[in-house]
Amino acid sequence: MNVAVRSHATTKQASEHFDVLIVGAGISGIGSAYHVTKQLPGTSYVILETQETFGGTWTTHRYPGIRSDSDLHTFGYSFKPWVGPPIATAEEILAYMNEVIDENDIARHIRYKHKINSASWSSEQNLWTIEATTTDTGEAKIFTANFLWMCQGYYRHSEGYTPEWKGTDRFKGRIVHPQTWPDDIDLTNKKVVVIGSGATAATLVPNIADTCAHVTMLQRSPTYFRLGRNAIEIAEELRRLQVDEEWIHEIVRRKILFEQDAFTKLCLSKPEQVKKELIGQISAVLGPEYDVETHFTPSYRPWRQRIAFVPDADLFKGIASGKASVVTDEIECFVENGIQLKSGKLLEADVIVTATGFNLAALGDIAVEIDGKPLAFGDTVTYRGMMFTGVPNMVWVFGYFRASWTLRVDLVADFVCRLLGHMKAKGKKKVEVRLRPEDHNMPILPWIDPENFNPGYMMRNMNLLPKRGDKPEWQHSQDYWTEKDEIPKTDLDDKAFVYG
Repeated sequence: MNVAVRSHATTKQASEHFDVLIVGAGISGIGSAYHVTKQLPGTSYVILETQETFGGTWTTHRYPGIRSDSDLHTFGYSFKPWVGPPIATAEEILAYMNEVIDENDIARHIRYKHKINSASWSSEQNLWTIEATTTDTGEAKIFTANFLWMCQGYYRHSEGYTPEWKGTDRFKGRIVHPQTWPDDIDLTNKKVVVIGSGATAATLVPNIADTCAHVTMLQRSPTYFRLGRNAIEIAEELRRLQVDEEWIHEIVRRKILFEQDAFTKLCLSKPEQVKKELIGQISAVLGPEYDVETHFTPSYRPWRQRIAFVPDADLFKGIASGKASVVTDEIECFVENGIQLKSGKLLEADVIVTATGFNLAALGDIAVEIDGKPLAFGDTVTYRGMMFTGVPNMVWVFGYFRASWTLRVDLVADFVCRLLGHMKAKGKKKVEVRLRPEDHNMPILPWIDPENFNPGYMMRNMNLLPKRGDKPEWQHSQDYWTEKDEIPKTDLDDKAFVYG
């Protein structure tokens, strides 16, 4: 690789060239940049970020109480100890990321307010050309790169998913989505309905309950939650013993990952036992008179959708206090003063919050071309959920559903750095994955098995995602405990890798 940044004359304007171009300055992009800095010194790279600052999800979402739904000992990076409570606020996560940026001189590599419009690969030049626009001035920017590292996540940051309901134009109050939370909204003494039952709703409801006149969580069907203290006892004990934070970080990560693995296996082997335990925790807070069967007993087995952790049972304490309530019903239509339910009940509201999920955006809504032809991303087959058939010199970071997203950021980054080093040693400029002769009769399947995991945002847009095969190397297994051993052992000279 040529590590120097140089200008290229084009018919449009001069462009800047980098060895690696990272898309997005969220948790994935910053983690990936760290690994480039440490493992590939001398490699030129740039991070292009649409927003005004780093943080991705933790900058986009500004609703009250925004927090992680998995522990920061594993959601944090492997290389940077997390010293706060396991469930952290967006502010705490952003402060942690800022330390990573400062400590590793990453800031000078980030270009904020750069929206990428297109990315085109040329096999003749073995080069990506990325066209972007600055969001503040509208200026066109062109970058070229040897390698494209997609760290933009999987959903559209500009707008959340909102179903179409009849009568929304009749409602005289305000309708807001948590992903585009307005700065000027005042919920004081307002009747608020939060539509949804996932992590966002479970976070939002207890955090506005004291402000509102009343808040109601309206759900079509129940979901699973785990309850517990927002603390890790072993971490507290080790700190009392004045053990080094790096040791604590590693010990606590290993403990949590061991327990998560055991819990996941138990969900698959003894789902009814897990279901009983999870619902039992809720009954213990809400009491025997509460209708847990209706409102908190899902119809599916545990872990077919993400299970949100509720720290210190705050959601359920809010319900028990009477400040919050749950209604399990379907929406007939919106009316002037609230929501008419299919049961016939009227749910009055001054403000309606649609905590109804994401819009999937597989490649960040970037128009991608390979040698002049638009990429049909949904027709490609994935290599371990990172690389894709027919797409040279590109890796996409897609995290885990049943473990912290960032665990895969570290794994993929190690893989990419090893791959780039391998290419340099071989004197190669291009790498892509192709099905081997022994793979051509392999069944080609959807990105994920809906019997295994089926969140709504995936089911709505599965056609946008690449396909998988039925062999471990041709799928994103979602199993960190297997991948942590398999990915580092990947044979980069396997016939699946084609160099040029």
